Order: sequence, then C-alpha cells, then structure tokens
Amino acid sequence: MLSAPQFVEAAGRHGFSLWTGVPCSYLQPFINHVIADPSCRYVPASNEGDGVAIGAGMEIAGGRAVVMCQNSGLGNAVNPLTSLAHAHRIPLLLIITLRGEPGGTKDEPQHQLMGSITTRMLDLMEIPWEYFPTIEEEVEPCLERIVSHMLDRGLPYGLVMRKNSVAPVAIPPPLANRPIRVNGASNDVSPIGATRAEMVAAVQERANERDLILTTTGYTGRELYALGDRENQLYLVGAMGCASSVGLGLAMGRSDLRTIVLDGDGAILMRMGALAAIGYVRPINLVHVVLDNGMHESTGGQCTVSPSLDLETIAGACGYPETRTVYDPKELGHILSEESDHLI
Repeated sequence: MLSAPQFVEAAGRHGFSLWTGVPCSYLQPFINHVIADPSCRYVPASNEGDGVAIGAGMEIAGGRAVVMCQNSGLGNAVNPLTSLAHAHRIPLLLIITLRGEPGGTKDEPQHQLMGSITTRMLDLMEIPWEYFPTIEEEVEPCLERIVSHMLDRGLPYGLVMRKNSVAPVAIPPPLANRPIRVNGASNDVSPIGATRAEMVAAVQERANERDLILTTTGYTGRELYALGDRENQLYLVGAMGCASSVGLGLAMGRSDLRTIVLDGDGAILMRMGALAAIGYVRPINLVHVVLDNGMHESTGGQCTVSPSLDLETIAGACGYPETRTVYDPKELGHILSEESDHLI
C-alpha cells in the first residue's frame, strides 16, 4: 500500500501543484494530505466536470493539475474531457476511483454498472490509462510515462485507483469560513437595450496586454473573434458552462495577469455550482462578466430561466466579494478601467 506523501511529493517534483475534483472514500488520503500540505493547493469542485475545467485553466496558465473523482461521477466529466481537453489539446492527470470493480469488494448497487464500464469509457474517450501504483517503486516510472504522454500528445492520462491503494491519512481541519457579501440587487429589465456585441466590444476595448479574455462557447466567442483576433483571447468551442471554472484555474496559475471571463446566462445556469468554488477561492485577478439575454441564442433562441433569477445576488451569496449589474457598455468599460479588480 502506498502512502499519500510518496505520490504527492513525487508528483510535485514533476510540476503538479494544483489538486481539484470531487471526493471519494478511496481518495480520502490524497485529499486529506493535500489540504494539509502547504506545498499543494486544493480546490474543491462542485462537480467532476468543473474539476476538469479548473485543472484545464491551470494547464493553460502553464501549471500542471491533478483532477480526482469517483468513477460514478465520471459521466459528469465526459463533456469537458471530450469537448474541452481533447478539442483544445489540454493535458491533465486524472485519478479515477474504481468503485464497483468486477470481482472486487462488494459495493453499493449504484456503483455496479459504472464499475464494469469505467475503463471502457476511458478507452472510448481515447484517454490512455493504467492502474494507480500501490508501491513506492512504481510511482516514478508511472509519473514519467504520464508526463511523457502529456508532452507528446497534449491530452489527459488516467490513473484508475482500486480500493486500499493508499494508506489512510488523518482528517485535516475543515476549510476556513469565508464571509459573504450580498448586495440585494434587482433583476428588473433595464430600458437600455445594449447588445451582446456592444458589451463584448467594450471589454475588448478596455483590455490591455496584462489581460486574458476567455469566452464561453457560442456567439460570444464568435463576436469577439469578429472584432479582431488577438493573442490574449481564448475562445472555448465546447464544454458549455465550463468557462468560469477554466477562468478560475487560469487566474490561479497566472496571478500576474487579469483574467476576464465572458460568460452567458445559459452557460452559467448549466454549471451554477462553479460560482461556489470561485467565490471561495476569490482570486483578485478574476473578472467574471455574465452576458444575460435570457436565451440560448446560438442554438435557436430558446429561453432560459434567467428572467426569474437575481444572478447578482446569487454570485454574492456564493462569496463573490463584489458584484454589479451593468446595462450600459460604457459603464462596463469604466469598471474594467478602474485600478481595482472586480468579480462581477
């Protein structure tokens, strides 16, 4: 049986510094260790797909990330693994537990089917994998294979963890409470009828060489590209709802730059739990702009439920230290020009 420090310290020597994902009892030793280890950074993800997106952001920033999840939640990560990591060639180290392993320890009924198809799902997604090492002598060769694959292919690599692969670690102190600020905003419709393209143009106009602009999939990225393609602009072509989590990882990995995420109401509703992770980490160099037109426009204009929500208050309740509702492109540009950073 391997000890958590043996793998974590070896992974650190290979540049893996960010650990994120969703807990599983098999992963408890790792999560307990990295929370307590000052050389590591652990971000609890709201779901497995958000974990993949957070890790992808760190990889884009030039760091390396480990994404952990239970195999029963692997389905939640299929979309960002296939349409984000694969489409954008983003390497990640995945540690996926094997609950319900055929012929293994008897497990809960909800793990039975996934236990029998976990490795086949990885094969279908063209993610190479191997079983998690269980002795110290296996760790370094395993990590060398993983890093070599990541450098050569630019794609994720999976480690499938069986039960009792890692020795237990004491439970660390709970994460510190973070006070929240709720502005009590209104979701009344403004008489100013600014278009999304005008808002996007205001962001691009105010951005400078110290800004990174990340757009959600759909018309937002296309409109920013049409305004002028620039080296500091990244357009997500898939993984709808993951832009904010990618932005979180990117902002953490490049604290010397400001990350501006251009999101949409349909996308934010799809993965609203991501706001909780952002509101907890609170990187001061992240600006999250949600362009709310009440519809999934790029798929035909189908309505979303955003008119019944107060997104500003929701963000504040999730821990965003500052939130504003903006209707005028000039006002948005003014906010982005201020010296202080904002989470919008």
